[in-house]
Amino acid sequence: MKTRPAGIGNVNADWMGLLPSKLSAMPLKHLAVPGSHDSFTYWVDVQAPVGPDQKVYVKYLATMFSVLAKKVMVKWSMTQNLTFMEQLDAGIRYFDLRVSSKPGEPGNEIYFIHGLFGHKVRDGLLEINSFLSKHKKEVVFLDFNHYYAMEAEHHVYLLGMLQEVFGSKLCNNCAVESITLDYLWDKKYQVIVFYHHPSGQGNPFMWPGNKIPAPWANTTEPNKLIQFLETTLKERAKQGSFHVSQAILTPRVNTVAKGLVWGLRNYLVERNLPTIMSWVAAQRPGVDGVNIITSDFVELTDFANIVIKLNNLLLSEQDRKAR
Repeated sequence: MKTRPAGIGNVNADWMGLLPSKLSAMPLKHLAVPGSHDSFTYWVDVQAPVGPDQKVYVKYLATMFSVLAKKVMVKWSMTQNLTFMEQLDAGIRYFDLRVSSKPGEPGNEIYFIHGLFGHKVRDGLLEINSFLSKHKKEVVFLDFNHYYAMEAEHHVYLLGMLQEVFGSKLCNNCAVESITLDYLWDKKYQVIVFYHHPSGQGNPFMWPGNKIPAPWANTTEPNKLIQFLETTLKERAKQGSFHVSQAILTPRVNTVAKGLVWGLRNYLVERNLPTIMSWVAAQRPGVDGVNIITSDFVELTDFANIVIKLNNLLLSEQDRKAR
């Protein structure tokens, strides 16, 4: 029988609320926070048309081979195996979100997308809200960074939905340096939404994308990825933003061809995880350090545990200063 790896289950469901007061008083941009990449791809709809985010040759393939091609795409689209609730229980607090309408479908419904259409956005948001209502000291970052096939009315619909679902839990856009867990707990804010589209401008609850840079290495090679993560951390802005280190490898077309049978998980991720995880485990949060770290297949290791425990380094640092 396959056992669930360490760090999964609800052991980290309240990790923010359990942080020592020294850490809850620090700017959140200096804490280590685990995140997931393409967070909503744990379920994709094989019957739905290919998503508008796909290149022309993939659309051609899908038309030609239909269900077979889609099954191949499912292997490469599924970067997360845990549902939302399971990711939250495991300690994931940053979600990378890509959304789309279904071209040709009446109404303004919006779906999560990575290659194939996934769940309705509303269902995912309700799941997050349900978790937050039970865990009052936990805070999530929702990073809406890619939009496909969306007109002005779709954005109006999505922005309205975010306010309707989260209501007073939404943190208004303000100085990043002022955001500590103590501040958020005092105001009862639990959701920080980043909206990388002009439609969000002027809405006090939508944070601009430039406050959460997430440089992307776009490589299949772990050594290049680590070099890129190191360089971009050194260049991290001193003021005005959070920071996402994307500890992820990206499949190329020839990688997809070689790995058709195995899919992303076996071909690219598992063989390189030890290298990536040893980099993560060697990081420090704090000034000039890591903040949000994202990974593919967050259940393959006790990824969230490793990231959360990095915050202990801030305590020993403070103790040293106090001596």
